[in-house]
Amino acid sequence: FAHTASSGGIVLLVCTAIALAWANSPWAASYHHLWELEIAIDAGPVAIRSTLHHLINDGLMVVFFFLVGLEIKREVRIGELASFQRAALPAAAALGGMVVPAALYAALNLGGSGSAGWGIPMATDIAFALGVLALLGNRVPAGLKVFLAALAIVDDIGAVLVIALFYTGGVDWVALGAAGALLLLAAGANAAGVRRPWAYSVIGVALWGAVLASGVHATVAGVLLAMAIPSRTRINEDEFLRRAHRSVEAFEGACGPGTNVLTNQAQQEALLNLETLCEQAQAPLQRMERKLHGIVAFGIMPLFALANAGVQLAGGDAGMALSGPVTLGILLGLVLGKPLGITLFSWIAVRAGLAALPRGVTWRQIHGVAWLGGIGFTMSLFVAGLAFPDAPALLTAAKLGVLAASLVAGLCGWFLLWRAGARER
Repeated sequence: FAHTASSGGIVLLVCTAIALAWANSPWAASYHHLWELEIAIDAGPVAIRSTLHHLINDGLMVVFFFLVGLEIKREVRIGELASFQRAALPAAAALGGMVVPAALYAALNLGGSGSAGWGIPMATDIAFALGVLALLGNRVPAGLKVFLAALAIVDDIGAVLVIALFYTGGVDWVALGAAGALLLLAAGANAAGVRRPWAYSVIGVALWGAVLASGVHATVAGVLLAMAIPSRTRINEDEFLRRAHRSVEAFEGACGPGTNVLTNQAQQEALLNLETLCEQAQAPLQRMERKLHGIVAFGIMPLFALANAGVQLAGGDAGMALSGPVTLGILLGLVLGKPLGITLFSWIAVRAGLAALPRGVTWRQIHGVAWLGGIGFTMSLFVAGLAFPDAPALLTAAKLGVLAASLVAGLCGWFLLWRAGARER
């Protein structure tokens, strides 16, 4: 996972650079026209008309949030959030990393036109953050990477709740009831032992449509569906070993002079049995998560960055935006609030005896990782689009703040962790 996320961070960085260069080139008009391209899908009773930009943000990003939901469920069941002792430190750190930045932003924008953007500096981009850690190699202990990943997962839980509760318009209760019924159907399929991904995909598409019609942001459907994906294996380790051993013996027993595996029926049956056993020994959640990581990391997230990171940096509007309360609030929240909140709440949790530092991790390294928490990027840009859907000037100011803050926080975090690693050596 860390390898995929760090590699995806590089692709994200390249797509961000392309978007910025394109939006500030002589062909800037073509950049904006591309994402406003009208898309129409007519399939019988279902008709969808939207722009390419909205299709990416409200459609493809559902898959991103579905993957986030799978990660959350895995961590809660068997990962770093499976017990209070494990979850206490990253949960406290994430709470501080959400509360303090939001408070700092609100202090600058309370009562102003940008007050709705308080949720923007609350998020952490795990792809970029783990990418920076990967650059440091063995200077970073494994426990610190696990801490950052768990912190980002809890952060994602907070971001999803904020989107669902505070960035939702009027609610259509009939559509919301339909979404609830579909969610119960998915949970029932799980309880009945349905393990085929296509079955949950069909329910997921209908759930997305119901949530979209309800007024709640459609991406929440991805997280809700993930909670219904089976996370248990059909057979345990002992049964897998016993039956797999029999299949291997059958394959070996069918070998003989002049035989070919392509035409040997007994060997083919043994191979099919092994394939079935491998599927039964893995949870559908695990298989889906592994297959989706590449699609999300190298497809959906870079496309989202390409469609959303194109901000015009030249001209008086950009200069005014940089000195405006929205941009300053985001800069203050991500660059100051994140490190302060994560470090302070982590220290309080440890001092109170609720948590302990991971093995081999120092407070200098926790502080360095806290700066990496200020890399908001993907989720921050997403929340910015929800906060200012009809205010282009405020949205531009928010994007400038997110890009500048993420760059500063990433560089500072890398430098602090590099120095901390040098001191440890």
